[in-house]
Amino acid sequence: MKRMFIAAVLLVSCLAATYLWAKGDGTSGVRAIIKLAKGGEIVINLYPKDAPKTVANFIKLAKKHFYDGLIFHRVEPGFVVQGGDPNGNGSGGPGYTIPGEFTENGVNNTQTHVKGAVAMARTPDPNSAGSQFYICLDAQPSLDGKYAVFGQVVEGMEYVEQIQVGDKMEKVTIVGGGASKKKGAKAAATTTPVAAETTPTESGK
Repeated sequence: MKRMFIAAVLLVSCLAATYLWAKGDGTSGVRAIIKLAKGGEIVINLYPKDAPKTVANFIKLAKKHFYDGLIFHRVEPGFVVQGGDPNGNGSGGPGYTIPGEFTENGVNNTQTHVKGAVAMARTPDPNSAGSQFYICLDAQPSLDGKYAVFGQVVEGMEYVEQIQVGDKMEKVTIVGGGASKKKGAKAAATTTPVAAETTPTESGK
């Protein structure tokens, strides 16, 4: 009887863990893989449930090879690395902007700036993100709710920590499916070009 009880508890625990895994992380099995020109790959889980328009935009740009060959133009040790600017200096974007999907902009995005979090850079205008993104080198709670976190590094964080200014993204590939077909996930762009997607500061301001 005791063995049967233990087995039942284990079964319930496994089922509960499976349910939480499927429901709780905001992912739908879609990932981005950043292949670095100097070697190594960074694998990112994307969060279409929390930031559907941001994820859809990132996927669109990646599939158009927008990111291929671009550099990481900013490295702040202990803070972030940033890339995705076609100008290579933090001033450029794709020629349009997308809505900012974060709490202070009225969007219920529950993802936080933990180590390895991937989020969109923007100007002081909350709806000014375009293509530039950053990866947190450490937890940055002061940024929570102020920038759109749309992914999480799940493999290759050691390569993120080795990135230097000028390192090139050889190729960005999207694997898995479902995010681009999600209802409401179409990236809504404005006609206002991004003059400069200013990066987050360590104070979060």
